[in-house]
Amino acid sequence: FFGAAAAGWLANSVGRKRTVQAGALMAIFGCSLQTGAKNSSFLIAGRFVAGLAIGCLSMIVPLYQSEIAPPHMRGLLTGLTQWMIGLGFLVANWVGYGCQFLKNDAQWRIPLAIQIVPAVMLLLGMFVLPFSPRWLIAQGREDEAFAVVQRLHGNVKNAEFTKLEFAEMVEQIKYEKANYQTKFSDLWESKAMLRRTLTGMAVQICCQFTGINVSAYFQPTLYRALGLSGPKVLMITGINGALGVIVTGVFITFILDRVGRKPPLIFGAIGMAICLAIESAINAKWGGEHSTNKAAQQAGIAFIIIFGSLFFSVSFGPVSWVYQSEIFPMRIRALGTAVCTCSNWATK
Repeated sequence: FFGAAAAGWLANSVGRKRTVQAGALMAIFGCSLQTGAKNSSFLIAGRFVAGLAIGCLSMIVPLYQSEIAPPHMRGLLTGLTQWMIGLGFLVANWVGYGCQFLKNDAQWRIPLAIQIVPAVMLLLGMFVLPFSPRWLIAQGREDEAFAVVQRLHGNVKNAEFTKLEFAEMVEQIKYEKANYQTKFSDLWESKAMLRRTLTGMAVQICCQFTGINVSAYFQPTLYRALGLSGPKVLMITGINGALGVIVTGVFITFILDRVGRKPPLIFGAIGMAICLAIESAINAKWGGEHSTNKAAQQAGIAFIIIFGSLFFSVSFGPVSWVYQSEIFPMRIRALGTAVCTCSNWATK
C-alpha cells in the first residue's frame, strides 16, 4: 500500500523508468535481507522492504507498459503484468514442491533467494528500455520523446502514423498543462473524474473480493478439505498455476484487444460466482478426507481450478491492471493509477 502510494509521486518526479528501477533496488535489498536472515528481526525487516518494493512495482509497471505500448497492443503488453504474476505463482509453487524434501535451512532460504534473480534482471533490463515518451513530453524533452516513439512504433511504412501519434501526444499534454494544475484533488474535481477514480478503484477492489488470493494462498488447505493429501496437494497447486499462466497468455494475446475491457469483467464475474457456489456446496456436503463421494470431491477440486485458471485469468486478473492505466488523463495518470493500486492492496 505505502509503496504504491509513494510510486505515484515518484513517477511524476523522476519518471516511470527510474521508479521501476527504484522498486527493483528495494526488492533486491529486501529479498537479500530475508535470504541471509540470522533471526526473525532480519526476516521482518526484509519483508517490510520487499513489501514496499512490490507495492511500488505493482503500480508503476502497468503504467509504464501502457505508455510505451502501441494502441493495438496495449491490452497485450499491459496484461503481461498479470501473466508474470501468474508465472511467479507457478515458479513459487514448484519451488515449494521441490524444497519440501530438503531438511535444513535451504528449505526456506532457496525460495527467498530465487526472488533476487528477477529483481536484478528488471533493474539491469530497464537500462536498455526507453523513458516513457509521454513523461518526456511533460518534462519539455520533445526531441527525446519523438526519438522514443520512432524507436517503439516507427518504421518506413508507418512514418506518417508515428508523426500523427506523436503530435496527438504533444497536443494533449500541452493542453492539459496550460489549462490544469496537477493536484490530488483532481481525482474528484468533476463528476467525470470522480467516476473514473471510483470505477478504477472498484475494479481493483472487486479483483480482491473475488477471493482469488484466498484460493491462491490456501489452495493446499482447500484441497485437503476435499480429500487430497501428501505431495499430491502441492503438485495439483503447481498444475493449477501452470494452467493459469497458459490461459492468461492466450487471453491477452488473442482476445483482450479485440473484445475490449468491460465484457471480460462481466463474463469473469458470472463464471467465478458460479464456480464458488458449486465448490462451496460440494465442500459443505462432501468435504473431508472421510467422505465416500470421491467423484464429488474431484468435481470440487476441478471448480477451484476453473475459478482461478479460467474465469479469473480471462477477466479481473489481467483487465484490472490494463483498465486503471488507461482511464486517466496524462496529468493525473500516475496519481490515479497509484490510488487504484492502493485500493487493491488495502483490500488484499
